[in-house]
Amino acid sequence: MVAKPLLKKLAKEHGTPLFVVDHEQLRRNLAEFKRWLPRVQPYYAVKANSLPEIVRTLYRAGASFDVASLPEFLCVHENIKDLPAKERQDFIWDKIIYANPIKAIATLKTLDQYKPLVTYDNYEEIRKVKKYAPHAGMVLRLKVPNTGAMVELSSKFGAAPGEAVNLIEASEKAGLTVEGLSFHVGSQTTNFQNYVQALNLAADILKEARARGYRQMKQLDIGGGFPAPYDANVQPLRELAKILNSEIKRLFPKDVQILAEPGRFLVATACTSVAQVIGKADRDGRRCYYINDGVYHTYSGIIFDHCKYPVKAFKKGPTQICAVFGPTCDALDTISLTEELPDLDLGDLVYSENIGAYSHASSTYFNGFPPAQVVHINQA
Repeated sequence: MVAKPLLKKLAKEHGTPLFVVDHEQLRRNLAEFKRWLPRVQPYYAVKANSLPEIVRTLYRAGASFDVASLPEFLCVHENIKDLPAKERQDFIWDKIIYANPIKAIATLKTLDQYKPLVTYDNYEEIRKVKKYAPHAGMVLRLKVPNTGAMVELSSKFGAAPGEAVNLIEASEKAGLTVEGLSFHVGSQTTNFQNYVQALNLAADILKEARARGYRQMKQLDIGGGFPAPYDANVQPLRELAKILNSEIKRLFPKDVQILAEPGRFLVATACTSVAQVIGKADRDGRRCYYINDGVYHTYSGIIFDHCKYPVKAFKKGPTQICAVFGPTCDALDTISLTEELPDLDLGDLVYSENIGAYSHASSTYFNGFPPAQVVHINQA
């Protein structure tokens, strides 16, 4: 957590709204992931927060990258390319996976030169990749249970288990090489049995594929979903890691490389927002505060990510239940109707912690209000 005196100092120095990125916390989060899951190579999900400075810090700390669009791919590519030569390496195959199963033709045409690793989950995608990106390596994404996930993904992506090996066979007949399998149990997954079911399903399909002669498949991407510790109800990563390590050891031989796509876990706790009270009113018996950040900006995760970010005050004093609204003229711009806050004055500062994932990345310029200014601390 960024110390409150530092947050106030940064706000005075840079103004508000402010989005503070703590790079030391990024490094700690990545180190924790690698500590508890030593066999799993983390591919940071760039969509969680695509700031180039975050990409560079995580790369230098040993992360690989999961991208889902050409701009995300180029963000990683260009930021790594700009690093000193001694910090670079051949990174396309071992540092980037294009993990969006559906890709535009124009994207495939551009990606082909890099010989990327891409996911797919249907026959039309096989034909598209063969025609427009024949140098790509393929990873088949499976449909798996997303029960209890904060953001469900299985209704949009994933091949049915019953057709998985046939899709592998179709890819090979098209002249494409299937490198392995992938799945995603849903974002912010607190139901750890999702992983158990998915791992067992993937192991069965891998076994069947190898029995049919596709022995080149040596990768398993276990996706994202690793929960960020938003509150005390979220079990720590080490508890999930015990389950994953045990199942991976039991189900997959050592020649299978295990990948994962943590996004939220790596970046959520590394960022804090700071905003200023710009309005104050009493409506229907409730105190209402208006701040200069909202759901069209840093608090976008309230809408898009089904997440709640408690608004906290620097000022002390007796509290009451308050509503907090963003600065735009849209009633959708509601941050909370049930925040416990003291009596605040115009110009007072408030802040929200653990707001690094799926927040600033979705900021807009709605109503002409620009996104929060980004400030980086503890960069190496």
